[in-house]
Amino acid sequence: MIRLEDVTLFVRAAALGSFSSAAREADILPGQVSAAVNRLERDLNKRLFARSTRSLRLTAEGETWLPYAQEMLAILQAGTELLQGSEDEIQGELKIAIPSDIGRNIILPVITAFCEKHPKISLRLYLSDNVSDVFRDPVDVAIRYGVLENSSYVALPLAEDNRRVLTASPAYLLKHGRPRQLDDLRLHHCLLYTLNGHVYDKWSFPENGMRRQITVSSRMLCDDADLVRRWAVAGVGIAYKSWIDVSPDVVAGRLEVLLPEQPGEAVPLNLICPHRKQFSPAIRELHGLLREHLKAITALMRTHPAFVSGAQANDMNLTSTVAGQRYPKRDKTI
Repeated sequence: MIRLEDVTLFVRAAALGSFSSAAREADILPGQVSAAVNRLERDLNKRLFARSTRSLRLTAEGETWLPYAQEMLAILQAGTELLQGSEDEIQGELKIAIPSDIGRNIILPVITAFCEKHPKISLRLYLSDNVSDVFRDPVDVAIRYGVLENSSYVALPLAEDNRRVLTASPAYLLKHGRPRQLDDLRLHHCLLYTLNGHVYDKWSFPENGMRRQITVSSRMLCDDADLVRRWAVAGVGIAYKSWIDVSPDVVAGRLEVLLPEQPGEAVPLNLICPHRKQFSPAIRELHGLLREHLKAITALMRTHPAFVSGAQANDMNLTSTVAGQRYPKRDKTI
């Protein structure tokens, strides 16, 4: 008889590509994972993995059986949650991967309030600018910037109108001057970060129906986009980041929008899940709250003087309230 725990270890070993990694995740010995897979192969009378001292990969039979194993576990989880409470009750564990800057400074208050409203929810947050693989990593959903290229994902839009904007602090502009065209960026100190190990130093802009790319340079580099925003606020250089990330600093006058007549690269924000069945009542409600909150922020791009007239931020007379919620003061430390 097939053991459920053996199926679970098989699925995780396939996702992680290693018996050792699956063992660490389950807090057991690698030999126990190997034994579980051996039992499963015996019960199915098929070899699921091709093993060597250096690699582990699924056989053709293993690839064929994997989606059925995943479906088996998903059905069991759905049934368990149904027995634990009413179908629409908000409960259970949520594991969410979020980009660092928007996670800490924009989304965290919404998620915290959601958890306070639903005391039966337990939360695991993973804040990183590395793109999570929702099929491989142990997360339920991921919040992601950018146009989706993998049609196998199920995505719910959070902020489809969001774009990148060029920003710098008043102190930086007073000292170094203001770029008047895109080519001027090559003469300025631009703030860079890495994304999945690659330096984001080619800034793209839509222009006449095409995409124009400007290669910029910096003497400072980090692997956390939140730090880039903090550097910009501190007057270190020019940042090219999502409007959602920098909007509180622009509204408060800590940053100014540069070249407002030049549209930035589109970076829609989505909530990603590998299977539609994983959109539980908790995830559906959280999606609705986040979408309402973020749409209020992206709507500012249509009304803010920085975009409407190109006025400088220190001439603005704006409140920092969006949709009835006041932005918190941010720590300016780096």
